[in-house]
Amino acid sequence: MRRVLGSALALAAVVVLVPGSTVQAQAGETSKSVAGGGISVQGWQGKVDANEEKAGMTVANAKLAKEGDALHVTTGPAVVYWNPANKATGNYTVKATFKESKFMGLNDHPHPYGIVIAGNDLGTEQQSYLYCAAYGNGNFIVRGFGPASFQMNGGRGEANAAVHKVATGEPVTQEIAMSVKGDDVTCAINGTVVGTYKKADLVTAGKLKSTDGVYGIRFGHNTEAVVTGLTVTKN
Repeated sequence: MRRVLGSALALAAVVVLVPGSTVQAQAGETSKSVAGGGISVQGWQGKVDANEEKAGMTVANAKLAKEGDALHVTTGPAVVYWNPANKATGNYTVKATFKESKFMGLNDHPHPYGIVIAGNDLGTEQQSYLYCAAYGNGNFIVRGFGPASFQMNGGRGEANAAVHKVATGEPVTQEIAMSVKGDDVTCAINGTVVGTYKKADLVTAGKLKSTDGVYGIRFGHNTEAVVTGLTVTKN
């Protein structure tokens, strides 16, 4: 009995460790490299997540392109994009509209995209920023890097009726805005505030250096959407 049990445990360990095994495939989805990738929008920069870098991915494996006044993003690895000239300070609102022409068109489960604010030291190992992103299944997530990842509304986010929800393959549009006003930082999706967070809980050790900083956009891996109307206004 002992030999049988020991053999079973050893076999289980081998199954978990074999690259490309069914167990591994179920645990996570591989980021796919985008053909013709890179950044072709003047002045813009990007950085993939640390775990993507460890897997050998770079911004060349995702694509940021200009289409008229819109930004067309296709990933690839999870990535943040920004233009260093785009800065917001004091009380402000950054907003944009994200259109996914085919929900889950490049993946088999929902992936998010959204607004980035409070970017400091972007592109370095000490970067910090906060983002609010929507999923086409009606969920949203608020997270940040400081430089390690931190969560403001749970590991998988939360559902909210304001977030547009569609079936696989259908088009979906989300208008996302992040605001700093006084002691509060808020995320609004499609005109409804879905989350409010205290600045003191954000600007602290291991999180943000400041709510002042560069703004931009962030996309999860294997996702495609068009971004329009990325603007900042003073509150």
